[in-house]
This record gives sequence, C-alpha cells and structure tokens, in this order.
Amino acid sequence: MDREIPFRFEVTNSASQLLSEHSDLAEGDSSGITVSVAGRLMLRRDQGKIVFGVLQDSTERIQLFASEKNTPDFEIFSNLHLGDWLGVTGEVIKTKRGEVSVRVDSWVLLAEAKRSFPDKWHGISDTDIRYRQRYVDLWVTEESRETFRTRSRIISLIRNWLENRDFMEVETPVFHPIPGGAAARPFETHHNALDIDLFLRIAPELYLKRLVVGGFEKVFEMARVFRNEGISTRHNPEFTMLELYEAYADYEDIMRLVEDLVSELALEICGSTVIQYDGRELDLSTPWERSSMLDLLNGKIQTDINLQTPIEELRKLCEDLSVPFKDHYGPGKLILELYEKTTEPELWGPIFVTDYPQEVSPLSRAHRSNPDLVERFEAIVAGRELCNAFSEVVDPDDQRSRFAAQEKSRDAGDEEAMVVDEDYLRALEYGLPPTGGLGIGIDRLIMILTDTQAIRDVILFPTLRPEQD
Repeated sequence: MDREIPFRFEVTNSASQLLSEHSDLAEGDSSGITVSVAGRLMLRRDQGKIVFGVLQDSTERIQLFASEKNTPDFEIFSNLHLGDWLGVTGEVIKTKRGEVSVRVDSWVLLAEAKRSFPDKWHGISDTDIRYRQRYVDLWVTEESRETFRTRSRIISLIRNWLENRDFMEVETPVFHPIPGGAAARPFETHHNALDIDLFLRIAPELYLKRLVVGGFEKVFEMARVFRNEGISTRHNPEFTMLELYEAYADYEDIMRLVEDLVSELALEICGSTVIQYDGRELDLSTPWERSSMLDLLNGKIQTDINLQTPIEELRKLCEDLSVPFKDHYGPGKLILELYEKTTEPELWGPIFVTDYPQEVSPLSRAHRSNPDLVERFEAIVAGRELCNAFSEVVDPDDQRSRFAAQEKSRDAGDEEAMVVDEDYLRALEYGLPPTGGLGIGIDRLIMILTDTQAIRDVILFPTLRPEQD
C-alpha cells in the first residue's frame, strides 16, 4: 500500500469516552457530533457496500461504520490489513443492532502492519512469543494489557501512600563502586573514562541510609535493581524494589507499615482484603501473624535446635533432611538453609517471620533480648517471600565487624557475601539514629494482587534466552 503517512493526527476522543458518552443514543440514530479517533484496526467485516471495523486504542474498542456512499477511498479501506493504525473522523452513530460506532467520513493510514497479528480472540498461546514480542501480546491478550495497567496503578498508589505519610522519594546511583546492600552476585561493567570497574546495584540500601545520616528522616526509592542470578517463576535478573528507611523506627514499626500498605492496596485494587491467589484464599487484613524463624522451623521438623546447637548436629540434621550445605557454613547459615528448604515453602501467610541469625543478616541490628539473633523479618505472602526488613545497625564498629565476617565468608567461597564499604562506615561515624528499613519486591507484590503465577507476566520485557534461528 503506497500512501503517505502524516506526521501527526489530532485525536479528539478516546474509544472509552465515546462508548460512555453515547451509550444512551437510540438505536439507528445519529448524534450530530463529529469526532476523530485513532488506533489499530483489529477486526473487519465486509458486507459489500458496507464495511464494519473494530478500532482499538489504549482504552477500549469501538466499531467503525464505513460505506461506499460516505467513505473516501472505500475500496482501499475495505482491503486494509488487520493491525493497521488508522485515524478516523466522522459522526458518532448507533447502529440498528445497538452498537455505538464512528461513521468513517474520512480516514488516514497512520502505520501499516507489515506482519500479521495472531487471532485476537485467543491471544498468544506460545509464552515465549508473548514475552519476546510483548508489543504484539499487549494488543491481542486483554489480560496482559489489564495486568500492566494495574501494575502502573499499584506503583502510583504506593507513591501516594508513602508521600501522604511524609516519605520523600529519592534517586540513588545505579552504578556502585563496590556491591553492597544485599547478599547477591552483581553484574560488573567498566567505566572507560575513569578506568574503573563498577557494579550494577543489587540494592539501594546503603545509599538510602546515607541520606538518613544526612537528615532526611523518611526516604524511599522505587529502584530498578540487578542481580546476576537464575531465572524462575519468581526471579528475573532485573527487577523493581521499593526500599524505604524511617528514622526513629524499628522493625516492629516497619511490620505495621507493611501490613497496612498491602492491605490497603488489596482493598483499592481488588475491592477486598480477602483475595484469591492461585485458587486459594488469601486474607490480607491486618494484623498479620508474627512468629520467629526458630519457632517455625522447630515446629516443622519436630526438634529443638538453636544457635547453641553443636555444628556437627546441625550438619547431620541437614544431611538427614537432604538440605545441601557447604563446609564454611556456620550455625546461623545452616539454620537458615534448614528453614528455607523445609519450612518456608509450606507457609501460606501472610506471616512475618522474625528474628534471624546474625550470621546471615550483616546489616541488621542485634536483637535487644538475644544478641545471637537480629531484629529482622521477612513477610511470607502466598507462600513466597514478599519483603525483607530490619532494625538497622547504627554502630559503625559493629557494622565494621559484620563486614569483616562477610569478607571471611567471601574468602571461603561465598560469592554473594558483602565487602567492606569504607565510605558507608564513615557515614555511620557521623551518626545514624535508630532506623527501620524495608525492601519489598514490587513485581512479587503485583503478582499477588493480580493473581499472576509467573514473574515474567508482570514485567513488560523480562530477561530471556537468546532467540534461536
């Protein structure tokens, strides 16, 4: 088709506006109102001297009514490709069958679809094509479009919710001189002008706490983070995390913040705090259950272990329960592995799992009643970890010793262990008040609120294997 494509097209109304504003129009009547709409031609029915089309924009679908009598270049219009972008101007009418329509009094081709669209009524059944060609999936799979509309709304609601509670949104570096803020393998790159290696951030935590030192008492970031790890239904190497820090707060305050935020989001998005996820009921109303990790583990495996249990006994228990471990794991790490392999998968929640071993929590403040543990929690919702949070270490000497222990683990082969961050320690020496911190996996939260089982279905362009020829 050889038609000149215009540089712009003036749209006066969306499809959803027209359907709403003219729903009361009588069957067979004309409104006397001329409008201009634009979108893709998703369906065409040729009935000789009349052609019905379905135009879809970002809001809705609306019928087009073209006739040999009223429509310029009617024969060309009758042979448009499904998927072509059109700009249409004409009067709003309602057909004798009661369909609000735009009569095609003039039209212009805005872009030609040179590839055929799949059957729009059935969407794309091949999931690899759905993720790889999201630009097609969004047109032919309404559920996909709705999921990403909801994603945008959830993120907007979170921002408003936090700002209404005096949190300030900030931006911190994506390139870090050393990896820190979480236990994960980073992606590494190189800055040519400075001739230095840099790491894509695995978490914004240490920079956000620097801002609390700087006097911003409530800060948050909707951060894109990067972790060089495997891909699964719950993991993507590039994902979105909400991190926030509140001065003068502890992990109990952050638990209340989490349950209040999630329950209010459920009410706003789903209409109720009791929702369905993967065929099961999930009650997100407050308050959520709270239980220590050791109590849950001991209840599950019917034993009584703690951080004073001899390490050989913990190793033997791991072997008996087919829980893999490495020789350099200490008691805390062994207990965490036992919990994650035997207990966590059985939790449905929502539940706050509290009080983790210090060995696996290098940024968490020592528990006020048991120095072997730390004031840390993870929220388990719908059987998966939703967030990680704790009362923050505020003593620079304590934090230095934690970093040193992490370096020993790194030397022993733990590639996810942290390294000493001297600038962060310097910041702590200027004084960090009691602070509660939180990291929520936004993609997982969206999965829960949209009843989605695979993380790739809530990320517009997930990481995929290279396409095979």
